[in-house]
Amino acid sequence: MAVRRLALALVALAIVIAPSLTTLWVSTPDGTDIRARVQDLTRHYGIVLLDADEVPSMLAKAVVATEDERFYTHHGIDSLGLVRAVLYDAAHRCLCQGGSTITEQLVKDAYLGGSDRGYDKMVDAVLALKVERVLTKQEIMADYLSEITTGYGRRGVSAASCAYFKAPLQSLSIGQYALLAGVTQAPSIYDPTVNPQAAEVRRAQVLALMVSEGFITQAQEVAADGEPVLVTGTNPDPACVASA
Repeated sequence: MAVRRLALALVALAIVIAPSLTTLWVSTPDGTDIRARVQDLTRHYGIVLLDADEVPSMLAKAVVATEDERFYTHHGIDSLGLVRAVLYDAAHRCLCQGGSTITEQLVKDAYLGGSDRGYDKMVDAVLALKVERVLTKQEIMADYLSEITTGYGRRGVSAASCAYFKAPLQSLSIGQYALLAGVTQAPSIYDPTVNPQAAEVRRAQVLALMVSEGFITQAQEVAADGEPVLVTGTNPDPACVASA
């Protein structure tokens, strides 16, 4: 019965949105200006634009485990995750689960001013498909982490790394990468300078997801979960000062 409902939901969704998606594909930008848009964003906020090879592997794993487990296999839209979110929202009569991929979240900020509600959600999906034809997965991850909100009034993982841990992004621990990956879902809540208890709980959730995805061992999880949430009482690493 559940499989049948899922199949019917997929068919209904396709019937409803297929004509609109065809029109949107023609009327929306081709995605080739995505890098220029991200550069403009980072310049506007005065933050570091990461190159694809500057994203630490463990941070990328933490983000994938937390936000988009099929990131490396989908083409901009996670159909399974989207249908699951649609069914959940329909059952609970809410807009509780967005089903957005990392690519869609990047597109939302770069093209849509941070909005993915209503019609913008369809535009977001189409542009995500286009951006995936232009950028590699590593470039998408780097652009996303460069500009994403990472705390109360703070954007970009590089700035967050220096603010929270007094160290450049490439030198952090597993626990610190997990905290950065977790804070982006609700920055005003999980910002460790605002609510360290909530940040610690969220970090534990991210670490558990990393274990379930096989990215870290349970021993690494335990060790990382015992780390302090913030680094205080020390001067920032000179590399942080240089990049500020």
